Amino acid sequence: MMQELQPQSTEKRGWWSLKLWSVAGISIALLSACFIVSCVVTYRFTYGETGKTLSELHSYHSSLTCFSEGTKVTAWGCCPASWKSFDSSCYFISGEKNVWSKSEQNCVEMGAHLVVFNTEAEQNFIVQQLNESFSYFLGLSDPQGNNNWQWIDKTPFKKNVRFWHPNEPSHSAEKCASIVFWKPIGWGWNDVICETSRNSICEMNKIYL
Repeated sequence: MMQELQPQSTEKRGWWSLKLWSVAGISIALLSACFIVSCVVTYRFTYGETGKTLSELHSYHSSLTCFSEGTKVTAWGCCPASWKSFDSSCYFISGEKNVWSKSEQNCVEMGAHLVVFNTEAEQNFIVQQLNESFSYFLGLSDPQGNNNWQWIDKTPFKKNVRFWHPNEPSHSAEKCASIVFWKPIGWGWNDVICETSRNSICEMNKIYL
């Protein structure tokens, strides 16, 4: 004979069931809240900062060119239109001749600085864009004329990233560096007088979306 279910037992099981569902509901609500907060924070620190940088960049340049980069995670690297893209930087080859200080000022007005070479691969890419008939200012100078060369962005002047032409630098009065093509050697650095007028190369960090 089947035993009848006691009302007290049914009530107890119903209470536990309600309690479990309440806990589950609260947990889901908390997880959802955390997810939303995480998204907001991520947006502020990525898209928000990127948007600010893009806005600043648009104050110098009317249009950007973006390239899909990355293998595992797709990212978009952007440079101003007509600038050259390599690794994490954008480069502008100026056809206008100016003294070193004016060349740097022109770069700054575009949100950039005179080029800083960190690797041989970077320099090899840039020289492919240059005219062998011209000399181009670099973001490298020796303000005191004591052979203490300094990059414009404070990058340490490493011994293993020096591409001077033979016997250069050669004169303490020549306090700025340029890159120039000499036959039959090819491209290399030369110390020059800062007040001479030359072409120049600007560099800026690439913007990632």
